[in-house]
Amino acid sequence: MQRTLFNFILAVEGVMDNRLRAILTALGIVFGVGAVIAMLAIGTGAKQEILDRMKLIGTNNINIQSLLEVEEGESEDENSNGENKNPYSPGLTLKDAETILKSIPTVEAISPEIILPVSVVQNGLLKKANCVGVTNTFFELNNLKMNEGTLFHNIHFQEGMPVCIIGNNIQSKFFSKENPLGKTIKCGKTWLRIIGVMQKRFTSKRSLEDLGIRDYNSDIYVPIETALLRFKNRAAVNQRQLDTKQRFADSDDNNDNNDKESRNYHQLDRLVVRVHDSKQLISTASVVGRMLKRRHLDQKDFKIEVPELLLEQEQKTQETFNIVLAVIAGISLLVGGIGIMNIMLASVLERIKEIGVRRSLGATRQDIVLQFLFESVFISLIGGVLGVVLGIGAANTIASIAEVTTIVSTWSVVLSFGVAASVGLVFGIIPARRASLLDPIKALRND
Repeated sequence: MQRTLFNFILAVEGVMDNRLRAILTALGIVFGVGAVIAMLAIGTGAKQEILDRMKLIGTNNINIQSLLEVEEGESEDENSNGENKNPYSPGLTLKDAETILKSIPTVEAISPEIILPVSVVQNGLLKKANCVGVTNTFFELNNLKMNEGTLFHNIHFQEGMPVCIIGNNIQSKFFSKENPLGKTIKCGKTWLRIIGVMQKRFTSKRSLEDLGIRDYNSDIYVPIETALLRFKNRAAVNQRQLDTKQRFADSDDNNDNNDKESRNYHQLDRLVVRVHDSKQLISTASVVGRMLKRRHLDQKDFKIEVPELLLEQEQKTQETFNIVLAVIAGISLLVGGIGIMNIMLASVLERIKEIGVRRSLGATRQDIVLQFLFESVFISLIGGVLGVVLGIGAANTIASIAEVTTIVSTWSVVLSFGVAASVGLVFGIIPARRASLLDPIKALRND
């Protein structure tokens, strides 16, 4: 043990006597370890972001979005004069949701949504927000939890009662200094009594934009029957709306948003369908599409998406990208290890006389091997420490500049540090063995 400690001390002294050379030798390891940590941080962050997105959309879900204009090629018929006309379609309705749930055995649950932009007034404050008509299934499918209060009861749906559940941001804006439960809030022209507040969901703005979903924290939720009875039921058509040309006509007097709303004939804005098994997603989406097209008089005025499959494909692509990054970082470590071996071989040639003196004073070949191994490992460890600092700094810099999520995990630091030590050990063996095989008499004669 004492001989080993003595060899280690000699190795440290040898490195400290040639600090500049040791630092330059360690640069390959520094950049290699830094690259490994930064790349793993980017990969881990991307993976976590994909998992967070999956939580946002729920699992095994199929999204059905209403379209104001039916898809080209399926939406338009030509009359005798060659002019296009838009055939009638009832749009997405609650009957569609009921039929899908009853008729397709692979469907586990379904959540209809009605999204109504309104002006919200409370305590003299006026804000714009979405009043969303939902059922309790909406909260289950979107993994939304209650912070306080309760979900809707059956009587709320049956009688279309003026009650609501608010998002956390609504609470912060209008009830920052008081408990909102039992208070009233005005949405449009309707006063609603607050029966619950949702837990805040922390979501990046980028994830919301990529998935095309709303910030659930900023919405006000009412029973879907309440939205139809007390706000607006777009399925309740009148004689004027029965005129197809009038329904789709552009209005020069309104802005784009108002015009879009005036032409919206769908009772529902969105349907979220959950299936029992992810293997049934594609087949169920196909069946749902054919059923809705038939119910909509052969007009495809809806869009079906399977976000989980898209995210899974994105995850596979990201994993492949991570492997490529890891290989590139590994090559950097390999180059660093080769640099250590070259410098240590040069060091052996420079210190032949020192080796001869040690051997003449009783040092064994094992002592010489340990001395040079310790030197190479020590240089690698120095490079590993500096590389860890560089990698963490690079990950944080990339996160702030590129606005991507990076996560530096403990295992990536341990792995990089362990690889750095291993590189020093492996690439230090050849120079150490070469030094130990020198003839001590010839070594002493060396100038």
